[in-house]
Amino acid sequence: MKKKNLIVFGTRPEAIKMAPLVKEFQIYQDIFETKVCITAQHREMLDQVLDFFEITPDYDLNLMKPNQNLYSLTADIITGLKTILEEFKPDYVYVHGDTTTTMASSIAAFYSGAKVCHVEAGLRTFNKRSPFPEEVNRSVAGSICDYHFSPTITSKSNLLRENISEESILVTGNTVIDALHFSSEKVTSKNYSDEEVVMLKNIVSTSKRLVLVTGHRRENHGQGFINICQALKEIAITNEDVEVIYPVHLNPNVQKPVYELLNDIDNVKLINPLSYPAFVWLMNQSYLIITDSGGVQEEAPSLGKPVLVMRDTTERPEAVDAGTVLLVGTDKNKIVKETQKLLDKEENYLLMSKLHNPYGNGKACGQIVNFIKAL
Repeated sequence: MKKKNLIVFGTRPEAIKMAPLVKEFQIYQDIFETKVCITAQHREMLDQVLDFFEITPDYDLNLMKPNQNLYSLTADIITGLKTILEEFKPDYVYVHGDTTTTMASSIAAFYSGAKVCHVEAGLRTFNKRSPFPEEVNRSVAGSICDYHFSPTITSKSNLLRENISEESILVTGNTVIDALHFSSEKVTSKNYSDEEVVMLKNIVSTSKRLVLVTGHRRENHGQGFINICQALKEIAITNEDVEVIYPVHLNPNVQKPVYELLNDIDNVKLINPLSYPAFVWLMNQSYLIITDSGGVQEEAPSLGKPVLVMRDTTERPEAVDAGTVLLVGTDKNKIVKETQKLLDKEENYLLMSKLHNPYGNGKACGQIVNFIKAL
């Protein structure tokens, strides 16, 4: 009898990191019956990733709605999954990381009696307010899950400190590297055609070093984003040979300070949020990256791109320890100082860009599938 898998995700980052796992399980259709459920916590951005990876969901809860809040989203996910779990009766339910979809799906799967598998398990800042609500989401999922697929030894150690049994933990590397290898090869091939990539090719300067910026974290809203924008303005004005490209998140708390402070600077280009393949293409073209994104901290080192992280804490300390990323918080002076070092001092740049990526070699999904096959 085939083992029945239900893979659940709802946001673009989850979709990127779970897509290669879906593909890997589909190779073994004689062993597994694998179905995909999306909550559509993020709608349009999620659909773009599904199209790129050629994945058609079996179930779509379609939960995104205007002015959505964490209370209603959590309740809607749990109740929405109830019918699916009762109908499909999966042996294993796979959740990813730290979203509200992850936390709520773990609870629903536990209620159903399925074994719950946590991909990207064990990340911790040990501060339940930073990041909010992600730290609590992943901690709750970790307490529920039966099997924990940790990206690094550090994340495994976090789980062991929480009295998770070692036999239930497998260190795999991060599935985002699996996705990145596939995606980077696809978007840089001669035959690849995409409207956004064509647009980027028309606006990206080939004579300037590209500084790619992303930012969206709740904890940076307000003065944090004002500081970030003031730093980017100083970097752009000081370095005429640099071009700053910033795909601006749609949240008004991000849009307001970004457009007020950066909109009239010649070598700063503010663009709409990008699809995943277009963003991978842009990462490939960049000289360095300034971000508050967790996923970018993992991806960029595989492309040899130094990363400055606009956060005071990170649940990905391995990259900090390895030297591939540097925490700069939202301190304007520190952002400017560390960016300038990478722009001015080739030895500093080469040191960061050539270090080993601590998040794996792109074979995480194969390890997960082999683990489940052996159960």
